[in-house]
Amino acid sequence: QVQLVESGGGLVQAGGSLRLSCAFSRRTFSTYDMGWFRQAPGKEREFVSRIRWSGGTTYYADSVKGRFTISKDNAKNTAYLQMNSLKPEDTAVYYCAAAKERFGPLTGSSQYDYWGQGTQVTVSS
Repeated sequence: QVQLVESGGGLVQAGGSLRLSCAFSRRTFSTYDMGWFRQAPGKEREFVSRIRWSGGTTYYADSVKGRFTISKDNAKNTAYLQMNSLKPEDTAVYYCAAAKERFGPLTGSSQYDYWGQGTQVTVSS
């Protein structure tokens, strides 16, 4: 069973930065596409970003484009989400997810096979 463990969340002022990490429990990490989603209180879970298994192609939600950067280190079995210029509206629980042998943009939560438990990000104004 694959396990994903997020870390790096916390409280930060608007304009600040955080780096989220997602540790993958198996050596097969390099064969998985990775995604980040977030869920704010009272709202549905929404797509943030995703990266293909090779670490090449990335895709971002318009709301974070230019501020967030997704990456994955296949040697460390870890995916990252660097978040800069944070805004109060970025406040949410952030989840990483893994997908194997899926096609399409991978912007829907149903396309992912495994999920982490989430890490809280709070941005104060």
